[in-house]
Amino acid sequence: MKRFALAVIGCVLATSTLAAPKPCEELKTEIEAKIQAQGVTSYTLEIVTNDEVHDQNMVVGTCENGTKKIIYQKNDR
Repeated sequence: MKRFALAVIGCVLATSTLAAPKPCEELKTEIEAKIQAQGVTSYTLEIVTNDEVHDQNMVVGTCENGTKKIIYQKNDR
């Protein structure tokens, strides 16, 4: 399951790196669609400022010209 989550995160990072800067809500919606397409049902995506990021491994997107990040957390049942 950890490999699956890493694969999802890797795909999201690869696509968000190539994309032009986007508003955070728009990018978050796109990331949610990709995660749900992979069958993940229990997760959290949160938009935070750069200084609120404590674990870079949780970052799945950057928005608002690099001032904010979207972090992903898998919620175990």
